[in-house]
Amino acid sequence: MNIPVPPSSSLHQFPAQQVSFHRTELSVILSLYGRFVAAGEWRDYGISCLRDVAIFSVFRRTAETPMYRIEKRPRLRDKQGMYAVVGMDGRILRRGHDLTSVLRVLERKLIRAVE
Repeated sequence: MNIPVPPSSSLHQFPAQQVSFHRTELSVILSLYGRFVAAGEWRDYGISCLRDVAIFSVFRRTAETPMYRIEKRPRLRDKQGMYAVVGMDGRILRRGHDLTSVLRVLERKLIRAVE
């Protein structure tokens, strides 16, 4: 009885690992997103889980480019911090090790004077 054996190169191939947000990270991000939606500033979001980075993009309208991107890059964990908030023009507004402290740069934009 002959049983075909697959080539050795394909025996140990696993799908490429993706970077993604953890449930606790998403709850912090979605809490902030909900407050901006309630204020009428943001309307849509998108999540991208890539090989090196996970991105939470925030849109004012669906057809536009993202206003802000919240990025998670685990490779920068030991250097500058794996969380970053990137503006529409590509500038890094804040980078750090703690997600809540990085998101404070966006919370400041939510505070307005009431007349």
